[in-house]
Amino acid sequence: MASGAAPLPQLVRLVASELVAEVCSIYVMRPGDILELTATEGLRPDAVGRTRLRVGEGIIGIVAATGKLLNLPDAQNHPAFAYRPETGEEPFISLLAVPVRRAGHTMGVLAVQNRAPRSYAEDEVEVLETVAMLLAEVLAAAGASDGAEEGVAATLPRRFPASSLVPGLAVGPVVVHGSGPAPRRLLADDPEQELARLSGAVKAMQRGLDELIAGSLPPGGNGAADPGSSATREVLEAYRLVAADAGWLRRVQDVVRSGLTAEAAVNRVTGELRDRMRRIVDPYLRERVADLEDLAGRLLAALDGHARPEVAPGAILIARRLGPADLLDWHAAGIAGVAVEEGSANGHAAIIARALGLPTIAGLRGVLESVEPEDEAVLDADEGQLILRPEVDTKAAYRRVLEARLARRAEWAGLRDRPAMTRDGTKVSLMLNVGLALELEQLDSTGAEGIGLFRTETVMLARGAVLDVAEQAAVYRRVLDAAGTRPVLFRTLDLGGDKLLPDGPPQAEDNPAMGWRSLRVALDRPGLLRRQLRALLLAAAGRALSVMFPMVATVAEYRAARALLMAEAARAEPAPKTLRVGTMLEVPALMWQLPELLAEVDFVSVGSNDLMQFLFAADRGAPALAARYDVLSPPVLDLLEELCRRAEAAGVALSVCGEMASRPLEALTLVSLGYTALSMPALGILPVKAMLGATDLRAFRPVLGAMRHSAGGAPSLREPLAAWAREHGLEV
Repeated sequence: MASGAAPLPQLVRLVASELVAEVCSIYVMRPGDILELTATEGLRPDAVGRTRLRVGEGIIGIVAATGKLLNLPDAQNHPAFAYRPETGEEPFISLLAVPVRRAGHTMGVLAVQNRAPRSYAEDEVEVLETVAMLLAEVLAAAGASDGAEEGVAATLPRRFPASSLVPGLAVGPVVVHGSGPAPRRLLADDPEQELARLSGAVKAMQRGLDELIAGSLPPGGNGAADPGSSATREVLEAYRLVAADAGWLRRVQDVVRSGLTAEAAVNRVTGELRDRMRRIVDPYLRERVADLEDLAGRLLAALDGHARPEVAPGAILIARRLGPADLLDWHAAGIAGVAVEEGSANGHAAIIARALGLPTIAGLRGVLESVEPEDEAVLDADEGQLILRPEVDTKAAYRRVLEARLARRAEWAGLRDRPAMTRDGTKVSLMLNVGLALELEQLDSTGAEGIGLFRTETVMLARGAVLDVAEQAAVYRRVLDAAGTRPVLFRTLDLGGDKLLPDGPPQAEDNPAMGWRSLRVALDRPGLLRRQLRALLLAAAGRALSVMFPMVATVAEYRAARALLMAEAARAEPAPKTLRVGTMLEVPALMWQLPELLAEVDFVSVGSNDLMQFLFAADRGAPALAARYDVLSPPVLDLLEELCRRAEAAGVALSVCGEMASRPLEALTLVSLGYTALSMPALGILPVKAMLGATDLRAFRPVLGAMRHSAGGAPSLREPLAAWAREHGLEV
């Protein structure tokens, strides 16, 4: 810390004098989560560089670990007090310690002490927090927490395991979200002038959001949908509500009045709210942290006028959290992938990323502390990992894979307008799984034959609220308009489990995926389901309507839900041209109720994701179980074949809309079992169509039969199936 050491002794002397404190000390974070006494006024000078505490050890360590200040009239009797005899701190009783934080990272602790027992006043706490902000910038400029070990580590490759939110690959330089310049000034000369600047910036920020929602921004780059179109309104309207919340803006104004510049006040309030909200368990509220930080960045940009950094081709965006509007902006700038430390599959940014087909991973703990400005990375969202500073051979191998994929996609583009058909003439209907209006353009871009699954809850998760009948009807009408004569299967609300709304029921279940969710919620809250059914009938307005119920475990549940639909349909004016009613098959118990079920449904759609986790009692979100159970295992194929045989005999339409349908090898296996309708995300349509078109089904069926007959308890048939495909020149 050579360049930053000189100002620190003067700083502690100045703070001690200003606060009439007998001791002022600075502890700086070192590699290995060690806090080192770096400067002091009042303790023994020879303790500097010698006194060290681990994060969580002693009062100083607790402040660093929690990010919260401690104001103690009698520190030495605090249960966490850690005595260090070399400091000579025995006479000092009272202590005020505040964390030194920047961009969400703790860089050290600033503390003052006095001999007399006392609780430090609010204005003294405010002064010390302001000094801590200034100190954070000094330490950042000096590289205070960089050591020789970290300098070496910063040149070595590192792999970060992650959860895949949107599959795909990206190779390129990294760009860090939220890495704009620090405020040029921390202390304000004229608070009233700063308040006026803040007010103007807030109006500019709100105006920019209004333009984004109204659709006045240009289309996104890389063939993206227009980020400002009405298609993204579901997400951005909810986001604008956070922007309009007066609470956090009022707190920023209060901090400006205390003497900070508008930029410094925004940074400080955002840090406070971030630290408070990161301790919240509720996943929905934790996702709002990303929205808040996104807005803070936009407000700072309006204040300071700094532009987003230039994005090199193929750049990978790395962020702690990411809001939806910022993701749209970065996508328009040309990023090729996203890696976030904190994010969930149902967060606003993840919803948008899926709609854009942007490779995205989450859960990369510590990546921001490891990344350097000139780094390159490999983002592998298929396997769920980020490789930072990859070796030359690794990078070259991934580039070859990426180039091959791009070449294949160019070849597949010619398949868009061709029917999905095996080489020997078996016709297969390939449809889309969608949840946002933003995805509707994929109907034409992929040549899909319809929408095999419209997830009605996605719109509500995006907006953060249950929509009223008119709002729901407008969404469903837009879907039917986009589909035209192509079929659409609307799945009723699948809420609960990991998909929570802010006004939803509290979750206190050990196994929420198997608890009060989906149709169980709807039947216990029939008003919620009836409003949705009313909206679907209103949207259809004389057109064909297909409705399916999720998470059905008994025929009685299906009958109860269907009765509610029929009661609403009897009052609908105009009535739908046709009304088809079906169910998802996700709960294995339905397999033992097939005669009764198939006598009453118009169609069945297999949800392979939930079916797999219930069949094997394996949480699909548990990393330790991710590769343990395979959809190409003999018991799964036996179940699916039996279902197909029964549905065909009963004359009931059958499809698969889970993840299984989107992978070429699995799709080919499904078709060979007799499934001729598959629904999947847009990225799966053309690869599956290519695989089917290159396969002679009559030749493949006996091969699959022989493999199943000789499986002998094998956990999966994946390897022999993949080997057969490769032998016949098929890409898996």
